[in-house]
Amino acid sequence: MNPRVHCGLCLLALQLTSLPALNFAQSTHLGFDRNDYPGDANLQVLRPTFSYTGYWLNNPPGESANSWTGKRQTLESAGFGFLVLFNGRLYKDLKRSPAALGLSDGQAAVASARREGFPPRTIIFLDIEEGGRMLPEQKAYIYAWVDAVTAAGFRAGVYCSGIPAKEGRNTIITAQDIRANAQGRDITYWVTNDVCPPSPGCAFSSPPRPAQSGIDFADIWQFAQSPKRPNFAAACRNYNADKNCYPPGVDPASRLHVDVNTATSSDPSAGRIH
Repeated sequence: MNPRVHCGLCLLALQLTSLPALNFAQSTHLGFDRNDYPGDANLQVLRPTFSYTGYWLNNPPGESANSWTGKRQTLESAGFGFLVLFNGRLYKDLKRSPAALGLSDGQAAVASARREGFPPRTIIFLDIEEGGRMLPEQKAYIYAWVDAVTAAGFRAGVYCSGIPAKEGRNTIITAQDIRANAQGRDITYWVTNDVCPPSPGCAFSSPPRPAQSGIDFADIWQFAQSPKRPNFAAACRNYNADKNCYPPGVDPASRLHVDVNTATSSDPSAGRIH
């Protein structure tokens, strides 16, 4: 070997070994969601803990009105990113023409997102409240909704269970079931799993990675809900005495309880304008 080449390789190796170690671990960001808008005055209390917030495009589950309407600019000005949500249909509502209903609901979600000022390519999440294996009517509705949102120039996601549900002698996880039947559709997954463990419960330090939910393809993990669900989160010991989860600096008397999420983005829906 040419000694000059040999020495050059030695020098290169020395330079490489002297470089600082690169950290390829993804950072995580906390976010909150709740059915009721927290109020303009509370945003400065929530922002030090949370990077993003859920944002309903229609009436949240069990509600007759949507208090989030018209608040996108206020939240963005306060420094929040977004998890944009559309409340989907329950199985009992899907007995007739579920695909047609998915199409119209997807179009309604896009129309609402545009009215609220969210830019094209924002990810809109379909809120799926029922878990276990999705029945044929539910699948027809979900995929028609996804197709409608995607065709309109937005991106589609689903909020669904990441908790194993018993099915005879086996178990089924809703997120895996939806993904396995998606036929190549590009869907972002926001999973909920408030079982301790893997959930840390009502905790705000060292946010876990979404994949620690047990769903390795999850982009967002909701790991705490308010109120605490006794059938799932009984082993979680760090909720407030009233069974709700309150962020740091929030007096429980205010009833400003939250569901808590972790993501690898500070704007998981990519809903910011600036």
